[in-house]
Amino acid sequence: MFRKKTRETRQYDPAVQKPILRCSICNGEQVAGFKNLQTGKFEEVMFVRDSDDLEEFMRMYGLKEVQREY
Repeated sequence: MFRKKTRETRQYDPAVQKPILRCSICNGEQVAGFKNLQTGKFEEVMFVRDSDDLEEFMRMYGLKEVQREY
């Protein structure tokens, strides 16, 4: 009932998708996900509350850096 949720990993294709950290200027909310390079559609993966969440996202997909988009 009160256990930590496990995150499911989605398929990530670097030829079609680009990792993005979508940030809100108004309230500082951050969402990590992937943007389709052909359609521009953003697919949310996880909500980022702090640097630990961002590091977990990068570790899950083997990323070295993530660009911010406002």
